[in-house]
Amino acid sequence: MTVSLEQLRRCHFAVDVGAARTRVYVKGAGLVVDQPSVAAVNTRTGALIAVGELAQRMTGKTPHYIRVVRPISGGTIVDIEMAQRMLRHLLGDKVRRSLRRKPRLRAAACTPHDADPVAQRATVETLVGLGARRVELVDTLMAAAVGCGLPVERAEATMIMVCGAAATQVAVFSLGYIVTAVRIPVGGEAVEHAIVQHLRQKHALMLPSQSVRPLQLALSVNGLAPHGPTATVIQGLDVATGLARSVRVDTAAMRDAMQTPLTSVLDAIGKVLRECPPDLVADLADRGIVMVGGSALLPGLDEMLREATGVPVCIAERPDVCAVQGLGAMLEGRVSPLILERLAA
Repeated sequence: MTVSLEQLRRCHFAVDVGAARTRVYVKGAGLVVDQPSVAAVNTRTGALIAVGELAQRMTGKTPHYIRVVRPISGGTIVDIEMAQRMLRHLLGDKVRRSLRRKPRLRAAACTPHDADPVAQRATVETLVGLGARRVELVDTLMAAAVGCGLPVERAEATMIMVCGAAATQVAVFSLGYIVTAVRIPVGGEAVEHAIVQHLRQKHALMLPSQSVRPLQLALSVNGLAPHGPTATVIQGLDVATGLARSVRVDTAAMRDAMQTPLTSVLDAIGKVLRECPPDLVADLADRGIVMVGGSALLPGLDEMLREATGVPVCIAERPDVCAVQGLGAMLEGRVSPLILERLAA
């Protein structure tokens, strides 16, 4: 994956396709798309019914001939044709017409750290199908670091953690290079799955998909409150009878279930620190970890990492859009040439 400053400046738009949301940045116009990576399809005719927010609201509520699909999994495009159709619909006719008028349309895209050639090829083919004559690929870690304003070009360590829906990436930068990095298949979706499994096993209750995220946030907030409630009432579907039922669950047990998948995140941070030179680890003791990504907004996650690692932990401003904003800065030329010349390393 080789890219230069001049190549990125020639790009006309940038795409960050994530498991949870898809974002598109158009040069000169800014962020024009920020929608869930979901599409609803009529299986009888093959017609695309809805995408984005509207399709997400259809999840679990459609008749048998309408299927809600997610063409992106773990930051990797798994259904190229559906991803192209979804992006066309999200961009809209006006934006697509303006892009088609560009001579030799070029695009930039984020790819997960250490993405295999098949995943990279899927991203390229998707954007080529939208009319791009050339596609430049940038590591998500580098794009997120640039987007949140980290001084990665300096001779000192900076550590970033990209918390996605399906994966978490951790890296240490110095002198514009990624010194060491790791990607694990644990993200916000794993926490949601832990909540669903706990309720099903302990209370024989199935939770509607649309209510998992609000419940997750509510329990996290209660966990941080010094005198938060010790129990909460949850409504769902009884596994045995198939009828609606309300149960009173212990919030402490729910928080324990949520924290179980997060132990893998702590292991990933420990692995990155062990592989770092001692001088860089000493820098991190003062500078700490910067969290970006949509799942970084989960209340209590930064506090848990701070207690487990003993280093400062902070959440970037608007962490969910850092990666695409970093790509936008590269397209607009608002970034140090030192960083861009080393993206191929």
